[in-house]
Amino acid sequence: MFSEPHIVSIQVGLPQTHGQEEAADPLDRPWTTGFFKSPVQGAVWLGATNLAGDGQADLSAHGGPDKAVLAYAEEHYPFWREELAQTDLPYGAFGENFTIAGTQESDVCLGDIYETDQALVQVSQPRQPCWKLSRRWRRKELTKQAWQNGRLGWYLRVLREGNVEAGDVFALRERPFPQWTIARLLEIRRAPSEHIDAVRELVSCPLLATSWREELSTVLQ
Repeated sequence: MFSEPHIVSIQVGLPQTHGQEEAADPLDRPWTTGFFKSPVQGAVWLGATNLAGDGQADLSAHGGPDKAVLAYAEEHYPFWREELAQTDLPYGAFGENFTIAGTQESDVCLGDIYETDQALVQVSQPRQPCWKLSRRWRRKELTKQAWQNGRLGWYLRVLREGNVEAGDVFALRERPFPQWTIARLLEIRRAPSEHIDAVRELVSCPLLATSWREELSTVLQ
């Protein structure tokens, strides 16, 4: 029995092209993505910018030091399996690398530092889902639905490289900003003009990913 959050499953996947040129349905036409992830058995190396065997198709929007790992709450899966009427929805269905039990967006905070057996990671930003989530599951409203209900996940930067493995404890070591839960950041991001004071404070936070600080800064101009 685990008393702390732990990694239930680890998924990786390299960009692949899916679909057929002659398909009548636009959803079946070719597209290239690293969204399709498969579980890793045993230890996998976590480097500064990604897990071994993982990759992204669009590096302008995905990947990099602030998005080295996408984490997602295992607790969300019962909801989605019922909501999507898909009882066999596998871990990795939301494109995540780490499926984590015992914590979720309302518990995780910006700047949190978590330690596994070997690696050390830090929460850098919430995940903002793109259209690929809807296309992956052929459900046009899925991205919008996830954005509205906040079951999105969060990104991690790597502070110490090392092997990680399903079953590793995901132990909280530092929490410099307990006021900035991932759920709170998502609330602000949905309607930044309604949270100007919070936006002003957030953009000065050095631990928030650069892309988020730049986007939120436009609200103050």
